[in-house]
Amino acid sequence: MRFGVVRFPGTNCEQDAVHALRHLGLEADYVWHQESSLVGFDAVVLPGGFSYGDYLRSGAIARFSPVMSEVVRFAHKGHPVIGICNGFQVLTEAHLLPGALIRNKKLKFLCQNTSLLVQDSVCRWLDVPAGTVLDIPIAHHDGNYICSPSDYERLCAGGQVVLRYCEADGTVLPDSAPNGSFDNIAGICNEAGNVFGLMPHPERVVDGVSGNTQGSAFFEAILAHAV
Repeated sequence: MRFGVVRFPGTNCEQDAVHALRHLGLEADYVWHQESSLVGFDAVVLPGGFSYGDYLRSGAIARFSPVMSEVVRFAHKGHPVIGICNGFQVLTEAHLLPGALIRNKKLKFLCQNTSLLVQDSVCRWLDVPAGTVLDIPIAHHDGNYICSPSDYERLCAGGQVVLRYCEADGTVLPDSAPNGSFDNIAGICNEAGNVFGLMPHPERVVDGVSGNTQGSAFFEAILAHAV
């Protein structure tokens, strides 16, 4: 299975993503944002960073890069697409996922480990029992997830909420999300489960350097669902 990791001007986590995938024995190569074809790739990763300097708003300009037209077609064909941090922001701007990511509630950049409660979802990217608590780092300034009441109803009804911020023991409190995300949402997927966006960085906890390899689960499950 070959992963394409998209690079936009300002992307800064693409090497982390490629390293994580290759560490897991998967084939991964970079895709420049001006490319117009994803032929030869089985899955796409939109990594973290500050595409186009986050001008206008995070992900707003990257959404119009030539490669994104192909990413949208790729996703609509049922192929796996994951957006991490800035990649999640790009997915919402491209309307592949509902809602938006806005400035953190305390208007500060957050770089810390976070506890995440795995939800019962249709997401193909994560095959971990619901109720599992994962320890995955975040690093963002605009990670506060919001959506309309109707979008929220559809997300919940369709099993599209994949991760929620929680306490270390798995308890979800009103203010468990350090960034203020609505209903503590940390990651969502589309109705088909092939498009997944999340603010935490699983690629940073794959190789065990930090003593944590929980991020591996976010990339291994998709192998069984490759289209």
